[in-house]
Amino acid sequence: MGVATDLSVLDYGDHALLLECESTAEVLAWTAALREADLLGVTDIVPASRTVLVKVDGARYLPGARQHIEKLTVVPDDEIATSTSPDIVIEVTYDGEDLDEVGRITGLGAAGVVTAHTGAPWRVAFGGFVPGFAYLAGGDARLAVPRRAEPRTRVPAGSVALAGEFSGVYPRETPGGWQLIGRTDATLWDIDRSDPALLTPGMTVQFRERR
Repeated sequence: MGVATDLSVLDYGDHALLLECESTAEVLAWTAALREADLLGVTDIVPASRTVLVKVDGARYLPGARQHIEKLTVVPDDEIATSTSPDIVIEVTYDGEDLDEVGRITGLGAAGVVTAHTGAPWRVAFGGFVPGFAYLAGGDARLAVPRRAEPRTRVPAGSVALAGEFSGVYPRETPGGWQLIGRTDATLWDIDRSDPALLTPGMTVQFRERR
């Protein structure tokens, strides 16, 4: 369990407030608290790596939103509860081009990387980069690795990867600099679904090795 921290709340134009956080865990905690609070006039809550954007339906709602936010006490939790089932399980074939290198960087070896990646649930922190790409946080801290020194010009759709504190799955073929550890057949983005994105902020994700 983390500790409550002082929060910086900035005006972001005349239709939004920007909350500056100190960690992804704090972003997740504030996002959940604000959605639960259901503040008057708030039209959208957009988490990012270290910020939460709170959009309102006009400048008249800014003072009230700020007042309520400044009264909230949020204690970020760096751990994801494992007592309940994950929202989604993603089957992964762990044969990525960078698996051995990640094993070397972390000291876990390739098999240890797989065990660590599947051994703890992840939480969807925020989306970005391309539609359907979700930044997953809260997994095994030993898997924090740098991006590749030279990004690839082509990363296949379904590639499962690591970069910094995050894991992610590429929803389509695109250039990218994350470390590739595996691949999945899961469809991350489908405009024919009621919610096109398979992974949305706040969801818990469990990776499972496909043999």
